[in-house]
Amino acid sequence: MSDREAQSLGRILALVLRHAPEKFGVDMDINGWVNTRELSDAISNQRRHYHWLRGWHFEAIANSDEKGRYQVEGEMIRATYGHSIELELDLPTDDIPEALYWPCEPDQVPTIMELGITAGDRQHVHLSKTINKAMEAGHVRIDRPAIIEVDTTRAIADGNTIFRAGKSVFLTTDMPSDYLYKVEDDDPVIVEIIAKWEAEEEE
Repeated sequence: MSDREAQSLGRILALVLRHAPEKFGVDMDINGWVNTRELSDAISNQRRHYHWLRGWHFEAIANSDEKGRYQVEGEMIRATYGHSIELELDLPTDDIPEALYWPCEPDQVPTIMELGITAGDRQHVHLSKTINKAMEAGHVRIDRPAIIEVDTTRAIADGNTIFRAGKSVFLTTDMPSDYLYKVEDDDPVIVEIIAKWEAEEEE
């Protein structure tokens, strides 16, 4: 499997496992699992150039994914986060860091600090393990994201559930403002990342 084929399959996996299993006629259970053999047959039937595709190819993609976006158990695979379809994800809730981070538009900060973080058009709020990861996630759609810190220790103690999804991604349904703090713009990690972005933009 070439890099190009792996990237293309990765996009198909994201579509099927996060958003639209019906596009390929795949059965998905309430926890987001699909059968890899059924999935490989469905894809190869619709996309003839994937006639060679087998279930184990998905395991290879999942195991090589640095973000831990997919989970494989036997002949079943699922996405661990990023869903727009409603599921009951039975993800682990242990080993949650004491603080997690969330990127947003700078002009949204006052509203978020008052009303909290909500999932919007996704099923969950996606929190990052580090400021660095939150900056990377936010930079996809925001030029210079602001970073909100979540006091997960207090949030969990007060009954809020946080799930461990990918290797550096955590999920929750929403997060009240009581547990939120704005990371200052002069935080050394933020300053270093923005300096790196500015240097890349000048190249």
